[in-house]
Amino acid sequence: MKRLAISTLTICGIDELALHSKARVTNVLSLLDPGWPELEVLGSYGAPHRLMLRFHDIIEPLPDRVAPEAEHVNRIIAFADELDASTPPNAERHLLVHCHMGLSRSTAAMLLLLARLDPAASEPELFARLRQIRPQAWPNSRMISLGDNLLGRRGRLVEALRDHYGHQVRAEPNYIRWMMQLKRGAELEMAR
Repeated sequence: MKRLAISTLTICGIDELALHSKARVTNVLSLLDPGWPELEVLGSYGAPHRLMLRFHDIIEPLPDRVAPEAEHVNRIIAFADELDASTPPNAERHLLVHCHMGLSRSTAAMLLLLARLDPAASEPELFARLRQIRPQAWPNSRMISLGDNLLGRRGRLVEALRDHYGHQVRAEPNYIRWMMQLKRGAELEMAR
């Protein structure tokens, strides 16, 4: 696998942000619900380069909810390009990607960032790397599908996501209950 321009990669939820305030974070990707208040804790990070996107953690359009769309995923991909272009060789950079729980939107975004920054990496390699960063990762399937298309992966990210979901359910059977409570049964049906 390619050595990435970013030396440290972190995924977390809102409740974990304070734990990383002294970790020299240089870049932040925030994925929040529309209407969620600005996160004051990020003020303790200094002035990292930050992109904030607002949409709900849903996998199909719902009334009064903002679903992840191609525009959001395009901005995540553009953020990866900015990171790559602005990082000098051997620079110490720390990218932190967060959503509310550090489980779905943020892990999908990190996977898409990894895929963009290392286009030669196989899809199973990308998911293995994601699990190293955030073992409990359950990437938002809508974001992965949109990213698969935009990155020209021809369905391979979605196929690898099926294997990833299967891995996660075998490792932690409680995902079945959790995803059903979140009305994400379609993702459970994808698992193999």
